[in-house]
Order: sequence, then C-alpha cells, then structure tokens
Amino acid sequence: MLNLQAVHHIAIICADYERSKRFYVDILGLTVLNEVYRAERQSYKLDLALNGQYVIELFSFPDPPRRPSRPEALGLRHLAFTLPDLDAAVAHLAVRGVMTEPIRTDQHTGKRFTFFADPDGLPLELYEA
Repeated sequence: MLNLQAVHHIAIICADYERSKRFYVDILGLTVLNEVYRAERQSYKLDLALNGQYVIELFSFPDPPRRPSRPEALGLRHLAFTLPDLDAAVAHLAVRGVMTEPIRTDQHTGKRFTFFADPDGLPLELYEA
C-alpha cells in the first residue's frame, strides 16, 4: 500500500497570470505563500493557501494550449470548495462579476452546490457544508 496521507496541491496553468492571481486571491480569498518568476521558463509559480493550508500552484507559461472542459472531457472534472453559506458566496461572486450556475441540491447528500468558472474557463464548484 502507498500510505497516502493527503492531497498536497493542485496545479493550474493559466493564460493571464495577473488576471488569474487577482481571481484566486482577491475574489476567492486564497492567500499567497510564495511567488516566483522563473526566467528560464518564462513562467510564474504562485503558491496559494486556503485557511493556512497550501492547496494550489498557479503557473503561467507562454501560449499554453487550451484544455476542453465542455462537453465533459476525460481527465480532471472540476475543483470543489466547501463553505458554510452558499447564498452569501454566490452573492459575493456576483458583485465581482463572476456568474454561477443555478444552485442545485445533491440527490445523495441533500447538500446544495453550484458551479462557476475561473478566468480560463476551468470549472470550479462551491459545495455547502
């Protein structure tokens, strides 16, 4: 057995580094742990935390190819965040120009959730605790 303990991080490649940095930090509220520009790769690497826990590596590369997300494509489907008040979160996003799908209820758990997209169209989910 591998004895896995936790997910260490999720890596995301963005098209516009400053736009995505503002989205993940200013709109979603993640905090910056470390930011490095790697000149040899013409790439930024931004380490982001959620409630003090390292969760996302945000990368920029020159001209990355687009990854299809709709219709459902093979591979990672979406990144989901748990939060206590879905209505407040949807209102927070709307004020900042981020549109969400209609709120739905999970048939199996009875919990409410919605989807939205980051600046590159990557699917994100908010799931009410």
